[in-house]
Amino acid sequence: MIAPIALSCGDPAGIGPEIAAKAWDALRDSCPFVYLGDATHLPQGTPVARLTDLSQAHSASATALPVLHRDFPAPNVSGQPAPANAPAVIAAIEQGVRLVQSGAASALCTAPINKKALIDGADFAYPGHTEFLAALAGRDRVVMMLASDQLRVVPATIHIPLSEVPTALTPDLLRDTIAITAHGLRTQFGIAHPRIAIAGLNPHAGEGGKMGTEELDWIAPLLADLNPEGYTVTGPHPADTMFHAAARARYDAAIAMYHDQALIPIKTLDFDRGVNVTLGLPFIRTSPDHGTALDIAGQNIATPTSLIEALKLAQTMAQSR
Repeated sequence: MIAPIALSCGDPAGIGPEIAAKAWDALRDSCPFVYLGDATHLPQGTPVARLTDLSQAHSASATALPVLHRDFPAPNVSGQPAPANAPAVIAAIEQGVRLVQSGAASALCTAPINKKALIDGADFAYPGHTEFLAALAGRDRVVMMLASDQLRVVPATIHIPLSEVPTALTPDLLRDTIAITAHGLRTQFGIAHPRIAIAGLNPHAGEGGKMGTEELDWIAPLLADLNPEGYTVTGPHPADTMFHAAARARYDAAIAMYHDQALIPIKTLDFDRGVNVTLGLPFIRTSPDHGTALDIAGQNIATPTSLIEALKLAQTMAQSR
């Protein structure tokens, strides 16, 4: 029996508490997880088991949502993030990292945060969860993967303006992204010989230099020189022909050059079931592929599908490990 999953609460003014309760109701003890946050933020009527230790989660999950409770200083109002609660939101993430690093939790799943509230209330210095978790783990470089049953895709550059992509995209960055992705596919997804397809940066992968030269200048040479080390790398491929069904059958993961090149196809193919996975950490981390949805928070209409998939994938990855 693997340890339970730690679920950090994210911003409680968003849909996190609601989808956590719905995810528990759907999964119960088939995928035990522990909510790290203020139990009073969960929807009224949610059965709650306040734990003192994660080892109690398996027995509690059948009848109640296990919670490691922490008091939040400010009242929680749905749809209105409270900067005063920012330190507690951050502390829940840090607690989740400690639990998974100690082995008390098998994986960390993170509910969405509101970065403005964290900046306003705690001078949060990171663009998002991914960078914060990398800092907590002491890792200089990690990789964001979006995964579903239909596609796994990695953006080599993430939350930067499109105008900065050609400068940020370097041979070292792409080489590290390929290596981290391949290692994650082996160790966390159980794929012994991963096949990775690499997108071009420019339309038609540059079309022989007529629409850009990065593919000819260094992307193709890098792929040709790359020691495969037991996996297969192909490309650079035109991004507009990489994501139809027949193309997806030829690889285990695709690496795109920038954010939208990666996220548009997976959100088109499987919007509700996409999961954010951070590769390159010394522990498993997943997250639903959506934000806090402040506009619908507290209305009991948020779908828990992506969180359910994130928890189930975390469990599968932990079992593969």
